[in-house]
Order: sequence, then C-alpha cells, then structure tokens
Amino acid sequence: MTRWRRPGAWLPLAATLLAGCTTPAFDNAPRNVPVTPDFVAQAAAPRDIVGRQVIGLSLSGGGLRAAAFGLGVLQALAGADAPEADVYDELSFISSVSGGSLVAAYAGLHGREGLQHFRERVLLQDLERDLRLDWFSPANLLRLLAGGLNDRSNLAQRLETEVFRGATFADLYRRNKPDVWINATDLYHRIPFPFTPPAFLALCSDLSALPVSEAVAASMAVPLVFAPVVLRTHPEACLTPLPPLTAPLRGTAGAATDTVASVAQAIRDYRDPGRVRYLKLADGGLTDNQGLASILVARALSGTPHGPLTESDAVRLQRLLFLIVDAGRAPAGDWLLRPDGPGGLDVGMAAADAAIDSATRLSAMAFRDMARRWQEELVRFRCGLREARVRELLPARERWACDDLEITVETISPESLPPERAARLRTMPTRLVLSAAQVDEAVAAGRDAARASPALRAHVASRSKAGRPH
Repeated sequence: MTRWRRPGAWLPLAATLLAGCTTPAFDNAPRNVPVTPDFVAQAAAPRDIVGRQVIGLSLSGGGLRAAAFGLGVLQALAGADAPEADVYDELSFISSVSGGSLVAAYAGLHGREGLQHFRERVLLQDLERDLRLDWFSPANLLRLLAGGLNDRSNLAQRLETEVFRGATFADLYRRNKPDVWINATDLYHRIPFPFTPPAFLALCSDLSALPVSEAVAASMAVPLVFAPVVLRTHPEACLTPLPPLTAPLRGTAGAATDTVASVAQAIRDYRDPGRVRYLKLADGGLTDNQGLASILVARALSGTPHGPLTESDAVRLQRLLFLIVDAGRAPAGDWLLRPDGPGGLDVGMAAADAAIDSATRLSAMAFRDMARRWQEELVRFRCGLREARVRELLPARERWACDDLEITVETISPESLPPERAARLRTMPTRLVLSAAQVDEAVAAGRDAARASPALRAHVASRSKAGRPH
C-alpha cells in the first residue's frame, strides 16, 4: 500500500462545517463495456505459456519503492550482468498489487525490452505531481467526504497517457506471456478482485477493451487519497452461465476457506442486478499486500486437480518456482522509546497496517500450504492418466515421468541483504515520487536479493545441467 498522511478525527466536524456546500464533481464513471462473443471465445481458448521449467512471481505493494525493487528482480531473471543466469523466458505468471502493479503491467506489455526503459519512463517521474494532497483545503475536505481526494483526472489519466499510452488488455494479451493478474480490492465484499478474464466473465464484461491504466489505478487506489475505481456489472449482456461455485475448496485451509466462500458469494451477487450494479475497487493491498489471495481463490474454485493450469500445462510442467517478492515496509515510529504516544493518527495508521499485515501473513501461509497440496494432487493426476492421453499432450519423443514434478515457493525480500542496506530500503518512503538515488538503490536491492535467492540459484543450476530445456 502507498502511504500518505491521513486525516484524523476532525472529519465529522468538517462534515458539519461544510454541510450545504457544493461537492466537486468526480470523474469515476465506469469504463468497462458489456461482454462480446469474441471475448468469450478468447477467454475460453487455452494459452500455451507453460513449459517444463516455469517461474511465477507475486509483486507486493509499496509505492515506487516496490516497483523499483520488482524491476530489480525482473532484471536478475533477465540475466543482468550475468547472461548465464537468464531465465526470463521461463517467467509465465505475475500477480501484483499496488506499486507492484506498475512494473507488472509494464513488463506484461513490453516484455524484457521494457526493463530497459521502465526506470526513465516511470520510476524517475513524479507521479504525485498532479495529485491533490492538501487535506485541509475546503474543496479537498468536500472531496474526502465524497469518497477521496483524487479521481481519474490526475494519477489515472497520467498512467493512461504517459505510462501505458492507451494500451488495453487486448494489447497485454497480444504478447501472451507472462500472464499478468493485477489485483484490487472489492470494498463492499471485502475480497481480492483480479483483473482477469474469469472475473470479467462474472461481470458479463469485456476485459480486453479496458485500458490497463484502469486496473493499475484501482490496484493503487489508497482509500481517501483516491476515490474508488468503479466497474459496472452487465447481467443483461451475459453470454455464459456462472461456473460451479460449490466445488471442494481445493488446497485451502482456515482463513483462506472463508475468503473463497466470500468470493463465491460475490460472484453470485455480480449476476444479480438487485444486489450489485457497480463495483467499487480500491488498493489491492487492503486484502493481501503480496497478491497471493487471488491465486488461492482461483485454485480453490477450479474444481480440478490441476486448475488454474490447463490439463496440457499440468502434464508438461516439471519445475515450478514461485517467488514472492516482498518490498513492503517494516513497522515505523519512535513511540516505543518513550512512555507517551502513539498519537491518534499513529494509532489509526498502525491499526490499519496491523490488519493488512496480518491478512498478508495468513495468505502467505495458506499459499505455501496450497503449493504443497497442489504438487501432491498434480502427481496423482498425472500418474492416473492413460499413456495415450499423455502422448497427446506431450511433444513427440519427449521423456517424461509422472512423479517428476516439483513446486518451490520462496520469498525475495530486503532481509537477504546486509542489515544496514535492508533497513535503508524498508524505511524508504512509500510514495509515488523518489529521488534518482533512491530509485537506483531499490532497483539494485531487488536485483541483489534475487541473485541471493537459494531457490533461484538452484533453479538456474538445474536448468543449465539439463541443457536449458523449454
């Protein structure tokens, strides 16, 4: 999540003083359109992006600091200064929230070439330049009471015109790989909302026509600083039935099961115009600041041993390395060193951060448990296939063993760096503007933390030993 100073207990008083004033107009009209047959066909078509060796990422929130750290990780995967360690072509999937969504969407649109100019075109820009950040301006008090200081006319507009340059999800999917899931939060249902074809089929809407900037703006929409991003449901235009939502909750446990049940109910609500006509979306970090919850949900609701992988993906896969890239901030403040405090604003911020961090930790624990169970289910599924079916799904004469499958999950974070360096990164402000020195430090930290990853080093070594299979 991106942090700014937040208003405190003066909001009720402000509401009284400003009663009767004219509220400034918001630009937050929904831009998603009804579903089309072409989009339904596109969503149903399998995407051949999974090979024998696969890397997946989740990119955490944390403003430009997180985007820069994520860029460093991507550079490491692309073999920056170490061509023998280039595994970028194995990157098949990225899930992101908040600041991490900036670099995820950019890499999805531009591929490895985009890693060369993301720093200059995005990280060195002042993305706060047009933001309203004066909490005490009378006009801004009215905007706060109406939903948020900023709307589409500032950050979202800059993202569309200067960062993503009008690109839509059709452009994102044209590159095919990696598959990018940009995550926001459905404020009413209190669940993660991924900008993915299945989610938009639930809304009976065409994701391919939506600007990528809308998704990234929603993923970064810190409450009060930004008004929610709005999507409209289009139940009158539905072309597909709802998927079964009573399947066993595969690979889930505890709090994750409750999340999946909440998502299933929300999907039903999206098709009921008496309950939902508009979704109000905010920062994806509110439900999970590492972008893992939506993967847990997709796995649980797939209803198959291999979902969200296709059957052919599940058979081809040999090694899946999933890297959780965590560039979030550590607790801050000096009020543990004195008897007084924290003040009211610090209490509010600490309470919100505690709730977010707790949800994030639970998601990470559930994700690791899911990965272990998923590997077991995939092996049972593969070993239960008839040989003729296996040969239909594998390239001719490719060697294969049904139990030769491994899923590894590892976290890449500043904690793998020397303590002083990690502390500097963790205390770097969570803003949408950083100095060039801060940007470069965060990028280098991400690159070095990735190179220090034992799991990534093992993956590179095994790939080289096996002759760099595809």
